[in-house]
Amino acid sequence: MDLASNIATSRLIAQQRAMDVIAGNIANADTPGYKATRVLFSDWLDRQDGVDTPPGGNTIAFTQDRATWREQAPGPIQHTGNPLDLAVAKAGWFSVSTARGIRLTRDGRFGLMPDGTIADAAGDPLLDATGNPIRIGPTDTTLTITSDGSLSSENGQIARIGIVQPTDPMQLAAEGGTLFRADTPTNPVAQPKIVQGAIEGSNVQPITELTRMIDDEREFQFVTQMVQAESDREKDAIQKLLPSGGTS
Repeated sequence: MDLASNIATSRLIAQQRAMDVIAGNIANADTPGYKATRVLFSDWLDRQDGVDTPPGGNTIAFTQDRATWREQAPGPIQHTGNPLDLAVAKAGWFSVSTARGIRLTRDGRFGLMPDGTIADAAGDPLLDATGNPIRIGPTDTTLTITSDGSLSSENGQIARIGIVQPTDPMQLAAEGGTLFRADTPTNPVAQPKIVQGAIEGSNVQPITELTRMIDDEREFQFVTQMVQAESDREKDAIQKLLPSGGTS
């Protein structure tokens, strides 16, 4: 495979990656707390030393799949009426304790474990403002959660739900669909805004994602056609250069 085909193939691989990411976004358009994934491409420069300088210079630029990142725009608030469905209407994250350590999430679908612990769908306990799991007693039947995270029942206040913000939001690493690992310290949000009986929907906009997928598919097809045209050109040149009666 020649240099032109190598460069085009690097672009094809990147475009395939972009379409896979968009497909994942579309699949999670209804996942509460999901943040849309985006790809970041860059040029990988290969300097051609010790060869004749080709027209345009001696640096070859390949396409490099550099990284993926998550859009942090909030999703829409969807009211459910479930008293343990919680949404963060402003900045901040819930903290849950997992087997891998504390993780952040905006997925507020919580429920009760058999021992009274409030946990997410995976059974990971929701943490309070002091970093401890929240448990309610068997006589706590009517739960009220105010906007600052104060959790109370007919028996009085139980705990205050912790809402935190990482010192560097760009250092959040996604784990699965809705969990994030903070690679920098987190600080409590001074004035959080929690909505009880609601969840934050995905921030994916399906129509926008479909438009991006169509654009990426067209570019993929264009580069594929270019690779095929280059292959046909090389075959035609070889046929013309071969001696009469030669075989390819």
